[in-house]
Amino acid sequence: MSRIFNIYCILFFFHAATLEAESLTLSSDDITDGKLMSKAQEFNGFGCTGNDLSPHLQWSGTPEGTKSFALTVYDPDAPTGSGWWHWQVINIPKTITEIKTGASKSPEGLMPAGSLQIRNDYGSHTFGGACPPTDHGIHRYKFTIHALSVEKLDLPENASGALTGYMINANTLATSTIESLYKRD
Repeated sequence: MSRIFNIYCILFFFHAATLEAESLTLSSDDITDGKLMSKAQEFNGFGCTGNDLSPHLQWSGTPEGTKSFALTVYDPDAPTGSGWWHWQVINIPKTITEIKTGASKSPEGLMPAGSLQIRNDYGSHTFGGACPPTDHGIHRYKFTIHALSVEKLDLPENASGALTGYMINANTLATSTIESLYKRD
């Protein structure tokens, strides 16, 4: 009985380690989890003077059954009562695993073919950088990649952030998040 239990434990931990190794993971050359973003990712407008540059993002460990990806960037600390959507991208093909720095507004068409940038809370269909109110403290910016079980979310280009978030969450298989920070003095 003890030998069978030991074998079971070994198999369980091996399986758990394998699952952990295959989990969806988001990384970036431009932002770091738990660290302040640079002026490059600050919005240019509303009193902010940053470069408004979408950061490099790369992911790995795509779960089985993934048919597309979605990307969201959300500030839960914005003093709106509902947070602030900085970027939502849907219909990223399952073969794509990276978005390059500055792709959101690139005239070279660096966004993945077939993807759709949803209107953010600034009112544009691009990445909108950090711009918390002066003296409002540190805000958290949640950059999240979502592996989706559908090839395409059929949403209009003018879909709200809430509707887009609902449809993404209803079809998500796995997520990975980098929570970057920003403070404006």
